[in-house]
Amino acid sequence: MSLYLPLLRPAIALGLALATCFPAAAQILVGQTAGFSGPVAAGVKETTDGAKLYIDMVNQKGGINGQQVKLISLDDKFVPDLARDNAKKLIEDDKVVALFLTRGTPHTQAMLPEIQKYNVPLIAPSTGAMVLHDPVIPQIFNVRATYQREAEKAITYLASIGVTRIAVVHADDSFGKDALAGAEKGFAAAKLQPAIVIPANRAKPDFASIVPALVKSNAQSVLWIASGKAVTDGVVGLRKTGSSAQVVTLSNNASSGFIEDLGSNGRGVVVTQVFPYEHSIAFPLVKEAQELAKAAHLPEISPAMLEGFAGAKVLVEALRRAGPNPTREKILQALDGLRYDIGGLEVRYSPTDHTGLDFADLSIIAADGKFRR
Repeated sequence: MSLYLPLLRPAIALGLALATCFPAAAQILVGQTAGFSGPVAAGVKETTDGAKLYIDMVNQKGGINGQQVKLISLDDKFVPDLARDNAKKLIEDDKVVALFLTRGTPHTQAMLPEIQKYNVPLIAPSTGAMVLHDPVIPQIFNVRATYQREAEKAITYLASIGVTRIAVVHADDSFGKDALAGAEKGFAAAKLQPAIVIPANRAKPDFASIVPALVKSNAQSVLWIASGKAVTDGVVGLRKTGSSAQVVTLSNNASSGFIEDLGSNGRGVVVTQVFPYEHSIAFPLVKEAQELAKAAHLPEISPAMLEGFAGAKVLVEALRRAGPNPTREKILQALDGLRYDIGGLEVRYSPTDHTGLDFADLSIIAADGKFRR
């Protein structure tokens, strides 16, 4: 080895010199905790894929002020306590400047103490819970309408087409109760009473009692307020009884994975949406997402991907406005008062309103297994 040492020394010296002249690219660390496994895994993957479409494009073009944006994603298995622990790790150990695209109402609530303790911005939580909108939580910046608005719109729609017997199944947690409040507004506006209201365990719904109760209520439609498999398994059980009641669910299930899990039972299921139709290139937001997906050789854009994409645009704009060395405090300052056109939709924040967008629409799963509007 001594024969080669004189030859190695110049190479080592050159390597050290290059490392000094060209240090590793600086990174802006952003944290995410969500259910990458468990009942909402399909939707979480799609929202995250949508966000990465935009973040990757920004990084490929040089990042933000020469810094790459690195998204650190942890799996909380859709368990609130694990979401809290993940948030603590991201904030205290990884020193992220912001949290982003968390999933679930009780999960986001569980991490609130850490968020508030360290004054960390949370951008685009994938939940429309009113508790995260009103009263305003200074650290939380939503990029979607509330579940209450979605549920109210669903009931209003059903009443407008002459449906009078509407049942409601809701997860017995903060998410389900919140959306139920919106449904109640819709019932009141339509001067209707629900055929039946059934609370269901979030983790293990008792379909053996839920499904017979729905059939007995003779409901024409069922507003099913729950996540992922809690809805798909319920629909399968309902169809096995021969019931043809139309099922309506909320945008937290607006993913291609949700449709796949429904299989042949998906046709005719209505899903509320909080972003424009993913095939409507009249919106620059949609056109941009489609073009990036095509360049990345990804399948067509889904509503869930569009949500992640929109959230990433707000995240990146906040980081840009925070300046060359973004800190948690600078990002919060950049967001408060932000008015930003993400592509045909303007996101607005003020000290008294952190909703961002208030867009709501309806879609239906067609025979070809696609969302149609």
